[in-house]
Amino acid sequence: MIFFRWVSMVDIAANCRKVTETIREAARRCGRDPGKIRLLAASKSQEAEAIRAAFDAGIRLFGENYVQEAEAKKKALEEVGASAEWHMIGHLQRNKAKAALALFSVIQSLDSVELARVLNEEGKKQQKAVRTFVEVNLAGEESKTGISQGALLPLLQAIGGMAYLSVEGLMTVPPFRENPEEARPYFRRLKELQGELGDLKISNVKLGELSMGMTHDYPVAIEEGATLIRVGTAIFGERRK
Repeated sequence: MIFFRWVSMVDIAANCRKVTETIREAARRCGRDPGKIRLLAASKSQEAEAIRAAFDAGIRLFGENYVQEAEAKKKALEEVGASAEWHMIGHLQRNKAKAALALFSVIQSLDSVELARVLNEEGKKQQKAVRTFVEVNLAGEESKTGISQGALLPLLQAIGGMAYLSVEGLMTVPPFRENPEEARPYFRRLKELQGELGDLKISNVKLGELSMGMTHDYPVAIEEGATLIRVGTAIFGERRK
């Protein structure tokens, strides 16, 4: 069992309020309804008590990068009667698919036909609908996962024939730049892809969600159409190594 301790180093509740207000301000600037923008707490490497503090502050959506780490944290919340929604936001190895489907409501990091096939087959075995976002590597960075723009349509077409797999949106992580404005073209391009590919009406593909924007640049992402932002440092403070 994981025991929760009081988190004293960072005022997570205050941070959550600040992020929520920033979301509202960004939405107002571009004429959007802030209620249509979901906040995911990216809780990689955070201890269970920090996640509980975020839950107590109203966060109900958490994102994790690793299956084993997420398993322990989800169990810890459930042991104190806290029910949250968990998304896989890190690279998913195919041999972890079975465990991932037992833990996560959504796999945000689908990035290959091979992984799609494995998830679809596991969904069939578990008789479970597998919800995903496709991660797109818009800048072609070798250091990051995600499918290229050129391979995106063939992936979606392949998923069109997979009975247990659905795509609900697109996700991206743009190159980090000191000036958040430099991320804007990447967010804008993902929005364009959402429209272009959504118009094709591929079976099992409904691109209603855009998961983009993190601590450094999420206001810009909101201005460009993000429906889900993934925020870690602005909620939890600097990540523990």
